[in-house]
Amino acid sequence: MNFKDVQLILNQLDFKPKKHLGQNFLTNTSILEKIINLSEISREDIILEVGPGIGALTESLIEKAKKVYAVEIDPILSKYLSEKFSIYNNIEIINDDILKVDIPSHNKAISNVPYKITGPILEKVFFKKNPPQGILTIEKSIADRVFLSENYKRFSRISIGLNSFMKPVVKYSIPRNSFYPMPKIDLTLIKIVPKESLNPILLKEESVQLFLKFIAGIMPYKNKNIVNALYFFFKANDDPYHTKAKILEILHENNYKNKKLFNFNIEEFIELSKIFYS
Repeated sequence: MNFKDVQLILNQLDFKPKKHLGQNFLTNTSILEKIINLSEISREDIILEVGPGIGALTESLIEKAKKVYAVEIDPILSKYLSEKFSIYNNIEIINDDILKVDIPSHNKAISNVPYKITGPILEKVFFKKNPPQGILTIEKSIADRVFLSENYKRFSRISIGLNSFMKPVVKYSIPRNSFYPMPKIDLTLIKIVPKESLNPILLKEESVQLFLKFIAGIMPYKNKNIVNALYFFFKANDDPYHTKAKILEILHENNYKNKKLFNFNIEEFIELSKIFYS
């Protein structure tokens, strides 16, 4: 589906892309082919596609996969997709908000992710036991934080969360003019695969939520020492028990030094959440 194809369909639907929903439609066939090749889809795969739009990517997924669940929030586009793919029996169009709907079981998530809700989507789809493989087009600044370097100063909540469950393996830059309307942000295609084993604290939904709350609470202070970051976190949660002295005592008992937050690695963050929530 090229630029003219996309414009023709949108004109026929009398449809204007909604900026607040991040509606940017893929028009570059070479990027489409790269996504499909990177996905390595087989007839055993069950695919989740978030925000299929007018189905540029969806059509190729249907042809290769066992089943496709396409979650589209826009009722006009959802109706169009249902009519367009009505002859296929291996696709289900779900007209709903991806952040509110119960997602059917799947083993791969392949999507041009709506950019304004990238973080919540990553959390819902991947931050759990047995997450799917992901082939995603996301904002470049987020992709750069997902692919960790040895310099942890670029750590963010997404960096730690995603790398706790997934292993980023591939990324490609995508030209902005691959989409209509052309987004104002730089984009990157990434591939992430589930880690071979997860820390036990990440195997239960309740402890996952505690871990994510812990990370969200301390990351605003990533340039501070761990004692100060934890102190401000507990103070914000009206916890008088964890004074700086008590935090330092707990750290020493567990052989952790009072170093800058960005000097800790992923497994240490997971263990720290376990220690302080215990």
